[in-house]
Amino acid sequence: MIKEATTGKGFADVVFIPFIPDIPAMIIELKRNVSTESALDQIKEKKYYASLEHYKGELLFVGINYDEKTKEHSCRIERLNKDHSS
Repeated sequence: MIKEATTGKGFADVVFIPFIPDIPAMIIELKRNVSTESALDQIKEKKYYASLEHYKGELLFVGINYDEKTKEHSCRIERLNKDHSS
């Protein structure tokens, strides 16, 4: 686990790189009072995955938002298979 990982154009909040084969790496962006979509957009726009250029296999982009008004968390996950760019 790497907190505030240096990435393409900024810092990802948390990055998990597994030591076990066939388990995807995760890039997590945390937001407050915005949206999960804005968190995922930030991961993609700032190319947070660039620091994992040598990692083979699937990546998970995880956007988590906390709404202070409703006191609720929301989460959205997208997959990127670096071998197939999907």
